[in-house]
This record gives sequence, structure tokens and C-alpha cells, in this order.
Amino acid sequence: MDFATSVLTATDPAQLTASEAAALIRSRQLSCEELVRACLARIDAREAAVRAWLWLDPAHVIRRARELDKLPPKGPLHGLPFGVKDIIDTADFPTTHNSPIYDGMQVGRDAACVGVVRGSGALILGKTDTVEFASGGRKALTRNPYNPAHTPGGSSSGSGAAVGDFQVPLAFGTQTGGSHIRPASFNGIYGHKPSWNVVSREGVRMSSMTLDTVGWYGRSVDDLILVGTAFRIPEDKTPVTVKGLRVGLCRSPAWHAIEPAGELALATAAKRLADAGAIVEDLELPEPFNRLHDAHADIVNAEGRASFLPEYINAYDILAPDLKAKVENARGTTPEKLLASYALADRCRPLFDALFGPALDVILTPSAPGEAPEGLHTTGNAIFNSMWTLLHVPTVGIPCCFGARGLPVGVTLAGPQLSDARLLGIAKALAPVIDTDPKAGLDRLWG
Repeated sequence: MDFATSVLTATDPAQLTASEAAALIRSRQLSCEELVRACLARIDAREAAVRAWLWLDPAHVIRRARELDKLPPKGPLHGLPFGVKDIIDTADFPTTHNSPIYDGMQVGRDAACVGVVRGSGALILGKTDTVEFASGGRKALTRNPYNPAHTPGGSSSGSGAAVGDFQVPLAFGTQTGGSHIRPASFNGIYGHKPSWNVVSREGVRMSSMTLDTVGWYGRSVDDLILVGTAFRIPEDKTPVTVKGLRVGLCRSPAWHAIEPAGELALATAAKRLADAGAIVEDLELPEPFNRLHDAHADIVNAEGRASFLPEYINAYDILAPDLKAKVENARGTTPEKLLASYALADRCRPLFDALFGPALDVILTPSAPGEAPEGLHTTGNAIFNSMWTLLHVPTVGIPCCFGARGLPVGVTLAGPQLSDARLLGIAKALAPVIDTDPKAGLDRLWG
């Protein structure tokens, strides 16, 4: 019995990573229909507790799976179910933005990112719950799969929880502040936030033109790389040796907000890398970076003023108060302050990129303050993510350990702008060192 067959016979197909499932589908040892039915069975068993999905049509996706099984593999994602955050348009499901303003709205075409994965063979399983407009207002009903009393993070709440709970192997999220990487940490999964504008945002509801970024979740770095190849991020085959790799341990200017579990995760990851031979050294960013968090807030609020003006005019009575506040410029951001914030970001981006070279290969930094907070009134604090989003750099979230409450906590790897392929290659080498128990989530959630 070969490895692929042993993997399949030993597990429910829903437990497979996307890359494992793709290999089995290519070798005809697993059908798309079998995989989709396993995902639907998992959803049926767990949806009442996790509530990750806004739109599902099991009969439709089973028909689509059967059609895919009739075709030769048409791309790297052939036959793989994919969840789509419900601010991203899909031809076959409504896009409501979790807003009463757009209840049941169906645009009838795919967003560019959905078109890429569908054209690469993926099967769109359904739409995942999100914070309203991925910005403010209504929270998702989604709960953390490890403890339903806790948030799964947001705004990519449903996508993070669905992948973390083995309901779907892959899903899209988006990030304006920390909406993608923070849920990866809270749900014990892998996430890639690409460099800004590497992935087209056509057909994605925008809240900030200079910040919004489409990313994806998986359950291994190989899963992230697999999706990346569909977006023409080539797999970097350059060998990466952990021994001698220069890792900058960046607590970031937000370190005052760290919690015990976040500090534990960063220290644990750093020690594991150092024990494996990596050169882990403290990295303190220069003074201009201390002001990026405030600059991010100025930009996201000012750009939200334009983004939500149509709803403010046409649906004022049912627009959430915090979104109205953006349109009304409640923060009081002046044109001069906004221009200064843009200029600061422009100044810091090349400064950050210049850090990398012979003395630095990758940055290790927190993904979140700590474990997922209790309650569904919050999605957690984006303070450890917003700087990287504003810098437009790629980041990869990697699970690391569990905190005192038994909830997962991850860490983030960051690289310079447009180094996505290289960063994913480094992440592939470092993940087995950082994530020493990749089956921990399966053991805790299944059964």
C-alpha cells in the first residue's frame, strides 16, 4: 500500500489537507464527490455549534463535484472544495456582506479571485460568515471551534473557523487590518496574506483601497503554496536550510498589548528555531514605524468615508452606526493628517524592505495578542497586524502552541514587498520546527 492510499484509508477525507487531497484526486484514489460529501457531513455534524456558513447548497455542489469528476484535472486545485468569504462575489451564491442592506443579493458573476480558483479546478463550496462589509457593524454568528464561547476572530470569521474545524480544506479571507492572519491564529490554521495587489480585488467589497488584501487559508504551508500557484506565485524551489537562517525577532511597537499566551507563542517559536540552528536575533524597528498603527487608523477611516457613502445615502436607517461614523469622519482626520499618514507609509515601505539581505532572511512576530477573546461581541485586536498590512508586505501565519485556556495561538512570518514566493519557501522550511504537533487540532476537534 502506497503512502497516498494509507492516508486515505486511515482518515475521513475531510481530515486531509488540501495538498494531500489534491494528490489523491490526481491519482484517482479519491473523487471530488467523495471529498465534498465528507465536508458536507462534517458541516452537518458541526454547523449548529460553529455556524461558519451563510450560504450552502449541498445538492448544487454535489452536482458540480460530479461534473469535475468527469473531467481531467484542469489545474492545481482540481476537485478541491473552497470556502468564500461573503464579501466576495460568486456566480452561484448570493453575496450579502452580512448586511441587511444586501440580503439575498446575487450579482451573477465571480470575483476575479474566485474566477482564478474556479478556473484552476476548485469547487466553490459556499459562502462563509463575516463581519458586516468586513469592516464594522454586525458581527458574524460564527464561533471558535475549540470553544464556542470564544470568537473565531474576524472579519474572516467563517472562513477561519470552517478551515480550522475541518469543514473545508481551503477558504478565502481578506485583510484590511488583521482580518485574515488573526483568525488563522485563533483557529489553529495556516494563512497567507499576500503582498498588496498581488491578487485582484475586482468583485470584492472594498472598505480601503490602499489596504484591502485577499488571502487564503489552509492546513499546511503546502496548501498555501498550492493556491499560490493558481495566482501565478511560483513555488520557490531554492533550498532553505534552517541552520544559519537569519530570523529577526520583532516584538513590534505594539508589544505593550501582548498577553501571556502571545508572549509564550513568540518565545516558543523563537526557541524552537534557535534550537534547530537558526540565528534568532532581536529586531527593533526604527522610530518612524512607531507611528504606523495610528497612520493605519487614519487611512482606514478616511477611505471608509468614501467606501460607505453609497449606503449612507441610500440605506441610512439600516447602516451600522460605526460605518456611519466613518462617513461622517467622526475620527476627525484632516486632509493634512491623511496626507501625512500616506507619506509615512510611503517612507517606511522601502526602509522595511532594505532590512532584508545578508543579515536578515525573515521576520518572526506575533499574530495576535494571545488566545481568542471570550464572547462574540469582539473579534480580537488587530494591533499586531495593521502595521504589516499598511506596509503592503506578505505574511504567513503558522500555528505554534495552545494557551492556558486550551485555545490555539500562532505566530507570523513576514518578508519584504513582493517576496511571496520566497516567504512561502521559508515558511515551508520553518513550519515543521514551529508547528511541532500539526495534528493537534485534529486530535482536539474530531470525535
